[in-house]
Amino acid sequence: MNQKMELKIHPKMIIGLNGIIQGGVSVEDFSAVTKINFVDSEIILEEFIKNGIGTKQDDNYYFNDGDKLKIAVALLENGYPIDEISISLDWKDFEGLTGEILSSKNFAVIKNMILTKPRMEIDVIGIRLGIAILIDCKHWKRYSSSALKTAVKKQIERTKHYVEKTPGGMAVPVIVTLYQDKVNFIENVPIVPIFQFTSFIDEFYGNIDQMKTIGTD
Repeated sequence: MNQKMELKIHPKMIIGLNGIIQGGVSVEDFSAVTKINFVDSEIILEEFIKNGIGTKQDDNYYFNDGDKLKIAVALLENGYPIDEISISLDWKDFEGLTGEILSSKNFAVIKNMILTKPRMEIDVIGIRLGIAILIDCKHWKRYSSSALKTAVKKQIERTKHYVEKTPGGMAVPVIVTLYQDKVNFIENVPIVPIFQFTSFIDEFYGNIDQMKTIGTD
């Protein structure tokens, strides 16, 4: 995710997002789900494989958690409309890719953690070197500053609650968004576009002094 994917964009690739499901799918299955003809379906699937998205075994194509969002990000970077792309994405796609990136960077990953008294849910947690990154995944088409400020406030509260339940722990609240130009900060909480999340994690420990950290004494 650090560099732009060299995906050869097919005009029906956005529609093809609906055929990216976990597990094995044949060209016939993909064509039936997406209503794309067989020839174009095979071209699209092969293009995904060439770019390291999914694997091919015999006549089936296998996709993992987060692969759909990798394709969506490539389409966004190639100028395709966010409104059209986001229709084919859901929360799980988002959480799947953030978790996959954290795992690839040697973080222990927890998804959809439920805290009680009061009840709160944290989308994705990555833990490494005694620091937890608590991520709220925002699958929004557009972002208003007031909505982001509200999201940050809630994530700070979730992070405080998490730390209270984790004696000796230190945590950093983070918001990950579908698409924006660059990493921004609200109350020192990073707002990170998903296509820059890998580089954000690579530089995380070097930049942690610029971020809001919440810990116990």
